[in-house]
Amino acid sequence: MEHALTSRAGAGSGYLPDVKALIGNPLLAPMPPQPVAPPEPDASEGFLPRERPSHQICTAERVLKILLESNLARVRADSVAETLGMSGTTLRRRLRQDHTCYQFLLDRVRQYRCERSLRDRWRPGKCLADELGYLEVNSFYRAFQRWTGLTYSQYREQSGY
Repeated sequence: MEHALTSRAGAGSGYLPDVKALIGNPLLAPMPPQPVAPPEPDASEGFLPRERPSHQICTAERVLKILLESNLARVRADSVAETLGMSGTTLRRRLRQDHTCYQFLLDRVRQYRCERSLRDRWRPGKCLADELGYLEVNSFYRAFQRWTGLTYSQYREQSGY
């Protein structure tokens, strides 16, 4: 049976079927600096994108890895920044360079974990909200509806739990 979390491709602020698929995604790669006047393309050069140096890993990718392995009820942006060896301000700046923000990545990881949890078995909303790091159950319910287009109770009815 297909779950509503995977069937609503346009739900909310954007659907990502698998957060782990984001790791290594070229869309999260930093944008190369744009020259003021682009040079004329050399015929021998081709139109291949520039490769990033191996030491320059996308900050968003590193944050996703940390969030996927963390207890979402306890992880905060400052602790992620500390794990990466940078200040909170630097983390925000680097994520902005990657055209994203910490809250967006956290929301995607929460959506991924919610989907995985509900795939295994039904859980009361209060339990899921706590597991996903929401301080208020209503915040979880609003996020769930944004992800799926359904209320939590509508999802339960449709899923046959």
